[in-house]
Amino acid sequence: MNNSIPTSLLEIHETLKPGFQPLIDSDCWRIAFLMFAPDVTPRHIVEFQRHNESDEVFVLLSGRCILFLGEGDDSVAQIFAQNLELFKLYKVQRRVWHMHALSADAKMLIVENRNTSHLNSPRIGITPEQHAEILRLTNLIWGNA
Repeated sequence: MNNSIPTSLLEIHETLKPGFQPLIDSDCWRIAFLMFAPDVTPRHIVEFQRHNESDEVFVLLSGRCILFLGEGDDSVAQIFAQNLELFKLYKVQRRVWHMHALSADAKMLIVENRNTSHLNSPRIGITPEQHAEILRLTNLIWGNA
């Protein structure tokens, strides 16, 4: 399986310059934290979500996180996995299926459109084969976590 993620699914931004450095500009953003919960472990992932009206940015502040991306429109045809690095900005493009798995010590910053809700963020269940692929990718990235 080719795991080279197309830029149409994910942009990765970072800077080591001191001071204020704008990296991603957008309109009417919401900023939130995501902390570990039992339902965000690889074994408990049961669905993908996407945001139809907004991109979404993730910044891992501590711990570990794998961002799973699903390529496809009405269904997920291929799953990609990105191991997030601390303090890098990961921008998931609008309408891209995604889900993440966190380690117990993970803390993540999320930036999204302020009006992002269940009304404009559909979810799609994963198949047993997709769940097996998520576990396989997790094992490749984290080992037996």
